[in-house]
Amino acid sequence: MEVIYLHMANYTKDQELINRWKNVILFLSDKFSEGADIDTEGVLYLIGLQEYGKPHEQFKKEDNVNLIHIGLCTVLEPFGYYRFDFYDDQGWPHFELVEALPNLKPGEQSILVKNAIVDYFVRQGVIS
Repeated sequence: MEVIYLHMANYTKDQELINRWKNVILFLSDKFSEGADIDTEGVLYLIGLQEYGKPHEQFKKEDNVNLIHIGLCTVLEPFGYYRFDFYDDQGWPHFELVEALPNLKPGEQSILVKNAIVDYFVRQGVIS
């Protein structure tokens, strides 16, 4: 996992993560919340909803938590922490934990998640 830590360190040393994160938030806020900023959990929810593929379904509170988890697993999959496993009978994606997340301080955890979210949106072609 040395590559991930180096990648995080590179982002924290410059403004690239900050600028790309702002672009993600601007894009999503304009599209989904009438310009009000969306927090990290909201971004993970939207990613989970996208990956689940049924955005017009009515969700229970438990489903909303599952959508955030799907979003987190999706963005952390390229970092080697999770691997997609299967879709269940109701279409919910399931992930397998490949490697436990490192013990990080809250600020470091936030950087890892934001970095993973930014990379997701770069791969999707939403930002560059």
